[in-house]
Amino acid sequence: MTEIGPGAGGAEAVRTRILVVDDEPDIRDMIAEFLEGQGFEVLHASNGLEALLQVKRMRPDGVILDLGMPRLGGLEALKRIHAFDATMTVVVVTAEADPRIRQQALTLGATAVLGKPVNLADLFAVLREKTRRVPAPSGTSPEPAGISNPSGPQPRPMPRMLVVDDDPDIRTVLQEFFSLRNYDVRVAADAPGAIRDIIHAAPDVILLDINLPGLSGVEALPTVHAIAPRAAVIMVSGSPDVELAKRALAHGAFDYTTKPIDLEYLVRSVEIAGAMRVAEGED
Repeated sequence: MTEIGPGAGGAEAVRTRILVVDDEPDIRDMIAEFLEGQGFEVLHASNGLEALLQVKRMRPDGVILDLGMPRLGGLEALKRIHAFDATMTVVVVTAEADPRIRQQALTLGATAVLGKPVNLADLFAVLREKTRRVPAPSGTSPEPAGISNPSGPQPRPMPRMLVVDDDPDIRTVLQEFFSLRNYDVRVAADAPGAIRDIIHAAPDVILLDINLPGLSGVEALPTVHAIAPRAAVIMVSGSPDVELAKRALAHGAFDYTTKPIDLEYLVRSVEIAGAMRVAEGED
């Protein structure tokens, strides 16, 4: 059992390692400073992808996880963390008031869900009760599995993408741009059309406009995830609304970008999503 708290077990005691995941550095630093003062060793991550990599490489005893993060939203990060290690303690800390989201986090394996601004005493109580060091199985590597293939590279099908936007010019630009990068790109002008398309053939990546007419992108997101749970959904918005972005990420979006679209950032996000699918053997 890992000792926690200052002075526990003397100078040679192994400290409990906690990963703090939040895209707001002030919040991340505040929680880290508090935990370090209680004798914890603290790791940092600013997005869901960093969190997943830290979990796989460093095997922390516990994770404090914000939901509204870019590059693999909180719920998706939680799902993948528990797929990697179902015993890991994950405390979700979120400003999301929707009780359905909080319940979903618990269903996905969160040990507890605490609101923001977080009560540090409550956080410490959960970590002290629930965290313990679980050694890596003998003979296993902490690096992500499934990346190498001893039989050599295998041909892979063209990745599938669905672009959902009510602006025909944006649809055309994105379709042409990603087609040139060897994506099989389909388009839809609204959420109902996108849902019909996804039912017909689930894509690998969905570029989903937030401000669609009728059923918005955020409103359509739960349905999209229900019918295509493995698809990486990247939200695209015409307004730099941080709260709306965090809401989309809390609902399971992989990433978020604003218009005018930074194509370099978008390509990188799409590539990361694809690499994660390959590494985790989801295809």
